[in-house]
Amino acid sequence: MNLTPSQCLESLAKRNINIILLHYNETGRLRGRPRAGVTFLTILFIFISILIIFENFMVLLALLRFLRLKRWVHCCLTNIAFSDLLAGISYLLNVCLSGPTTFRLTPQLWFLREGLLFTTLAASTFSLLITAVERYSTMVISMAERQPDKLVRVQGLIILSWLVAVAVGSLPLLGWNCLCHIEDCSSLLPLYSRTYIVFSLGLLGITLLGIIGFYCTIYYFVCTSAKRVAATNQSRRAFHLLHTVIIILGCFVICWSPLFLYLLVDSACTPPSCQSPLGLEWVLALAVMNSAFNPLIYSRSSEVRKAILAVLFCACSWAGVQPPACCQQATEITSGSSNESSIKRRSSVRLSRNFSFRSPVTSISSVPSQ
Repeated sequence: MNLTPSQCLESLAKRNINIILLHYNETGRLRGRPRAGVTFLTILFIFISILIIFENFMVLLALLRFLRLKRWVHCCLTNIAFSDLLAGISYLLNVCLSGPTTFRLTPQLWFLREGLLFTTLAASTFSLLITAVERYSTMVISMAERQPDKLVRVQGLIILSWLVAVAVGSLPLLGWNCLCHIEDCSSLLPLYSRTYIVFSLGLLGITLLGIIGFYCTIYYFVCTSAKRVAATNQSRRAFHLLHTVIIILGCFVICWSPLFLYLLVDSACTPPSCQSPLGLEWVLALAVMNSAFNPLIYSRSSEVRKAILAVLFCACSWAGVQPPACCQQATEITSGSSNESSIKRRSSVRLSRNFSFRSPVTSISSVPSQ
């Protein structure tokens, strides 16, 4: 169907054409699409989204119930868990509204479906950047500031990151799209303008480079600091934190790099001469899987892990099931001796500050290994 942009817009206003089907056909996105409504891949992607929702809900509940956002680290972890939880919900909606259902959507619903996923994934990425920035300022720069001031700053950055994420995800719905302008469209996301894809890639690229840069600096800092001390408790904690940094960075790069490269190649070609590559669903699922790996990574912290086990203990008790012994021990530690352990930690930090210089290793040991 050869229509000029003006004819296409006129037909769209009169509802004489299926604009989504037209864009998918003209950009070559219909090639290789399964005709069946529910396939094995659909069931697999639904399982992935449910896993993401369950994991992050447990982490979020544990943080809010037992740790209660008393420190900036808890605020960052809560924001990551909340954004990943919403990413799982958005991905579930995206999968359920895909396939044949796609062509029954209005353009506004299509933009809303994709925009929700863009927004939540962007918020999750920004959350990782905020955590990297605060880790850097605490460990490398060793900024001397009051805990309430740092907490307020972190909360402000979290609010700002969500505003930016919502704004970026809403741009196509507000008019930055390629309706009836096929030559400007993306072949992977047929209603998205390639200029918007380039803009999103630029924002994602800056975030990626920021996260990699901060964590590489922390990596170098921990390596050089750990060499100055013997195999003590401080060096063990430093290397534990070093392993966590490596896992965070490696997981983030592995999950996001394929989607970044796919969109980069897609933004450089013009449909219909450029056909969409196969495997987009797998690449998107891999990027979303970063939201499933984040709870596992940040549960390496003994504090968070005990809070999660305490939540499981409460769930088992409420269901009338005998909880495992590890959950019972975690509950006793979390509820009974949390105040005592926090006092001991504060006193040990005060003593270390009084009898030692502000060395890099001291600043590392005073930060819990998330």
